[in-house]
Amino acid sequence: MVSERDAGDTTALRVTVQEEADPRRPTAGRRKKKALYLGITAVLLAGGTGAGLLWAGRGGNGSAPESGPKIKQIAVVRTDLSGSREMDGTLGYDSARTIRNAGEGRVTWLAKRGATVKRGEQLYRVDERPAVIFYGSTPLYRRLDTPGSVGRDIRIVADNLEALGYDIGAQPAPGTVVRQKAPAGAPTPVATGPGQGETTPPAGESSAPDGGAGQGNDASQEVSPSPSPSQSTVREGDGVLTRSLMSAIKRWQKAVGMDPTGILDFSDVVVAKSAVRVANVSAQPGDEASGDLMSVTATTKSVTVPVESLDLGSVKPGQKVTVVLPDRSTTPGRVAAISAIVQGEQDASGSTGQTKTNVTVSLDDPQSVKGIDSAPVQAQFQGKAKKGVLAVPVGALLALREGGYAVRLSGGRLVPVDTGMFAKGLVEISGQGVSEGMKVETTG
Repeated sequence: MVSERDAGDTTALRVTVQEEADPRRPTAGRRKKKALYLGITAVLLAGGTGAGLLWAGRGGNGSAPESGPKIKQIAVVRTDLSGSREMDGTLGYDSARTIRNAGEGRVTWLAKRGATVKRGEQLYRVDERPAVIFYGSTPLYRRLDTPGSVGRDIRIVADNLEALGYDIGAQPAPGTVVRQKAPAGAPTPVATGPGQGETTPPAGESSAPDGGAGQGNDASQEVSPSPSPSQSTVREGDGVLTRSLMSAIKRWQKAVGMDPTGILDFSDVVVAKSAVRVANVSAQPGDEASGDLMSVTATTKSVTVPVESLDLGSVKPGQKVTVVLPDRSTTPGRVAAISAIVQGEQDASGSTGQTKTNVTVSLDDPQSVKGIDSAPVQAQFQGKAKKGVLAVPVGALLALREGGYAVRLSGGRLVPVDTGMFAKGLVEISGQGVSEGMKVETTG
């Protein structure tokens, strides 16, 4: 360690050790002196932690050996510092998933590898019955054959048919009590009370599920204080399988080559968040349709970065990221998602080491990676930045015996400094007597 009061004393410290006489040696050689010269140099800091550089020289001049660190002078600069971090990542298509057919039969057609399939288009066919892409977040999980059925899956069907240009009629408002009828083709139950109908509007409202008030209604209406087991209350985000919606399903089925029954099986539709790209085809025409058929992805690309859990605190949703592509060009992006799943890496012995969490980076300009399907990239996460601060190389810092740090001027005088941000080998400094352009010593 270096003291402020030691700043002007650069004389080497000499330590003399006297040995006792050895009777087995000649008298002239019984007494011997050894001199040890210690030249104290700088104590370096790296990343905010100190590391000392100390060398010892033999002889009477206290000079450092040729293998020791070299001292040079450098000027204090005014610059911008940024605490960015670079990590390895992988560029690829988003949301990979495996497509499995929900029913039985034989595969008769599959979209080709690399094809983009949009809303309303066929992804594959089983026994020549198409499976069509609909957009949404809730998959179909049941056979839609019961008028008055309520659910988010029905809302998916209604929204997609409407987006494809089909008239689905009006949908009952949230709060409406809907009475289910028998499935299509089943005997119609006999009403046991007055006003048996399909929908019951919220208190104070009238309901016209498939048209205006009093026109084109799916069924008569009944006010009921509470739903029975055969009734459901429409919640926000629900759809209702009205007669008008079933009529729209029939017209759509005829257009895509299905039997126009108005009944929809859950195997007739593949729900995706957006258009899909066929990444790989694992089946072929003639295969049993009960296994994996293909894998698909979204048509957009992103960067996946495995981040060590200890570093995860520096990564925030929405944080700016610069992606360095294989040709060393860059494109901007942002942190879109941080996985909730923590993965542990295994070494050769099978033991789990450092845990990592996948961070997804979306690209601001998707066209910048148009010609790349998958590639290793670097992701530079931008951290806190400071503009116009005084900075020196980290090697210019000296740890003082009294605590704190200093820099040594070219004349040997120590100037105490306060440290700030560390970034890319530089450290921010401030303090009385510190100015831009002043020469300080640093290791090189």
